[in-house]
This record gives sequence, structure tokens and C-alpha cells, in this order.
Amino acid sequence: MPQTTQRFFEARPESVGQARSFASETLTDWGLLDRAEDIRLCISELVTNALVHGTTSDRGFLVKLDVDEDVVRLEVHDSRRQDPQARQAAATDTSGRGLVLVNALADGWGVQDRNPIGKIVWSCFKAAGGTTP
Repeated sequence: MPQTTQRFFEARPESVGQARSFASETLTDWGLLDRAEDIRLCISELVTNALVHGTTSDRGFLVKLDVDEDVVRLEVHDSRRQDPQARQAAATDTSGRGLVLVNALADGWGVQDRNPIGKIVWSCFKAAGGTTP
């Protein structure tokens, strides 16, 4: 049976940890623990991107989790239209690896416009033995 939950977070650094906890609690409640660490890492990266690049200080962001059959979909909604770009960070860079990690861990990810403003960055995760998202 499909399930959805979402939570709004303020544009503050501590929201990254709060979003990870939100995901952990939700996945535990749903009994979906086999991909929990991958989802937690991806939520950290996508929320950090929303915080640094996708919001202004007076706007926060929304995190939404859906499960349908064997696929968990993570969405981060923010207020800027600028699409994130995966890039190869240099060995000495202290940031810039987030979307490369999401690409490696998720079974799919992408970006879609959100009306009237902003975008949604999403990623999907198949449960063990699941079908293609």
C-alpha cells in the first residue's frame, strides 16, 4: 500500500541532521531498513544542496518520502529554479561530491520544476528484490 510523509525544514544547518532523523524514523515505521543508510546519505546530500544552493535564508525546504510497492522515492523541494549539476571534484576540494554520491547510491534521480517557484530534486531506491522504479 502506498504511503507518503513530508516535513518542512527551516534553512538552517541543523536541518540536515533533522532531515536524516526524519528519514530514519519514517523508514523504521515503514519497516524499510535494507536501504536506510543509502537513503540517509542521499538525504544529507540533497538537503545540504537545498540549504546551500536552493533556498534563501527566509525560505526553507520540504522533504517528502513515498513508498509504493518496493520503491522509496525521496524528494527535496526548494525555492530556486537553478538545476544542480553533478561534477567531478578535485582531490583537494572539500565539497562538490554530493550528486556523484547520489548517482552512485540511488537507483535513479532527477530534477523537475515546481510551480510557482523552485524545483524538486528526487531520488528512488529499490528495496531488496524490488522492481525497477
